[in-house]
Amino acid sequence: MAENQAAWLTEAEAYPFAVNDAPKPIPGPGEIVIKNAAVAINPVDWKIQTHGGYLNTYPFILGEDAAGVVEAVGSGVTRFIKGQRVIAHCHGLVTRNPANSSFQLYPVVTEALAAPIPDSLSFEQAVVLPLAISTASAGLFQKDYLNLPLPSSSKAEPTGQTILIWGGASSVGATAIQLAAASGLNVVTTASEANHEFVKSLGADLVFDYRSPTVVQDIANAIEGSEFVGIYDAISEENSFAPLAALVEKLNISVPVASVLPYDKPTETFAPKFVLASSIIQEPNQHVGEWIWGKFVPEALANGKLQAKPDALVVGTGLGDIQNALDIQKKGVSAKKVVVSI
Repeated sequence: MAENQAAWLTEAEAYPFAVNDAPKPIPGPGEIVIKNAAVAINPVDWKIQTHGGYLNTYPFILGEDAAGVVEAVGSGVTRFIKGQRVIAHCHGLVTRNPANSSFQLYPVVTEALAAPIPDSLSFEQAVVLPLAISTASAGLFQKDYLNLPLPSSSKAEPTGQTILIWGGASSVGATAIQLAAASGLNVVTTASEANHEFVKSLGADLVFDYRSPTVVQDIANAIEGSEFVGIYDAISEENSFAPLAALVEKLNISVPVASVLPYDKPTETFAPKFVLASSIIQEPNQHVGEWIWGKFVPEALANGKLQAKPDALVVGTGLGDIQNALDIQKKGVSAKKVVVSI
């Protein structure tokens, strides 16, 4: 197998990444090695680099999204063969093993968080999806979160239920809209005026401008009287928590709320529950991961039911450009996901 290189975080808050050799990748049972073709950047990457604190072992490799070609398969792997085009959610932040992170030429990933992609989809397009798929699924489908019916890659049966997804143009929000719609739900979402048509193209039924001073009342009016089953907060900052708390109070209801970041001021009526993306392949929720990654994603990518959105913003080529990509993501992007070709 080929030798490896990575963009290393050499110590807490080190800047920039250091591109150096990395251990030769060897897949264990249930694992595959990917020859990377593209990686995507997530806020967690620059937050860990900027603030330190999360990791206690250095040097380390960051990165959660990978797209490329299967280089090797471990024992027991049944869904993949060498040479197959795939995407994967790299969960090195969970295993604390840098081999399982994406900012390298050859990441080692678990078969359970990977899926084949059609030839019609470029690696740069496809790599926007992996972490968003797991994160959205963990909040939408696990029993102790919103507990929605699992999505269908064909025509979904309407449930008559309504969900609110706050932050529909974000990476996680765009995927959550598609998954909820594929589960037969009516989807209400928020986005800036410029992104209204974008989120509607993903399956949102109603969209409201989160900047509007009347957004809470407008959403309350829209969902009052419907079978409202929960909220997915894909932003999870003060500017989303505050209006959502006000909405729940205005409606005088208690519904499950999934959030991509923790909330430190829960009340009886508003207690967002922090989503852990990799929990969909762990007890007692493996059925979610098996359905999403093993069945829905391959089928829905192949037939167009799942779109690779938001669009990739390709900002460089090679491991040396990953630092610049993090800097661009940190400044903020709208309805785009920052990607580096490898």
